[in-house]
Amino acid sequence: MPDEATRLNEGSGQRLSRRDLVRGAALAAVGVTASVASVTTARIAPRKHDATGPATARQFPEPTTVPLDGDVDPLIRMQADLRRAMAKPVEERRWTMVIDTRKCVGCHACTIACIAENKLPPGVVYRPVVQEEFGEYPNVQLRYFPRPCMQCDEPPCVPVCPVNATWKRPDGVVAVDYDRCIGCRYCVVACPYGARTSDFGLDYSDGTPAPQPYEELPNHEYGKSWDRANHGSPVGNARKCQFCLHRLEEGMLPQCVTTCIGRATYFGDANDPDSLVSEKAREPNQIRLLEEHGTKPRVSYLV
Repeated sequence: MPDEATRLNEGSGQRLSRRDLVRGAALAAVGVTASVASVTTARIAPRKHDATGPATARQFPEPTTVPLDGDVDPLIRMQADLRRAMAKPVEERRWTMVIDTRKCVGCHACTIACIAENKLPPGVVYRPVVQEEFGEYPNVQLRYFPRPCMQCDEPPCVPVCPVNATWKRPDGVVAVDYDRCIGCRYCVVACPYGARTSDFGLDYSDGTPAPQPYEELPNHEYGKSWDRANHGSPVGNARKCQFCLHRLEEGMLPQCVTTCIGRATYFGDANDPDSLVSEKAREPNQIRLLEEHGTKPRVSYLV
């Protein structure tokens, strides 16, 4: 009767003692621990600084068929403002958004355009439109507040991240590193605006025979290609509006700005006093949401 501690390895015909088994299990545990440790070390290591300086400036050609003087469409003027801003190093830009609630009709075109641009799955919305009722009966009115990320100057989401996966860029945009994010959702809880959501890997075609082709397309946030098809990043990550940075780098305005049918959203460089967004930011009838939290939001509203 063979000893219980010794058995025949069916694959190789070699005898394995209990000591061999214990040693093998220990080595396997060490390997797993080392693998986890290497990933953890990579994620908590200091994040590389954003590139700055003249190399970050971008030059885009002036349009030859669109007049830039006189009473031009706000989009045309903001495009010119964007070209002027992108010609400067990134640290000299200060991206800002002003939303005129008097023009917003609550059509949700910006919300849908954002979903299409960023290939957002179910449950992930970067720019919802919040409806507010004000006045007294019978003089009751509705007011709409599109709510992108506020890109706060004092963002409460940044210091709570245990792996430095979210930070404030030199141009003021609060970004997320999907490769570093561990999906703890501390930042989701910390944001007083509810501007962050989690990607749980859901698809609109869940429960149907096959996914739709558009669901397998990568998105290009932060200038990279992200593929959710095999549950890769940003599945499991915190996600948020980033002012369509990938579009800005190509000389295009954020998708929500270009899609607004009422021209209610103004975007540009607050460091440029001649920009349209700076003009709107100087108007007296503006508010910022939850300023009492000390977040210093970069998105303001005209009321």
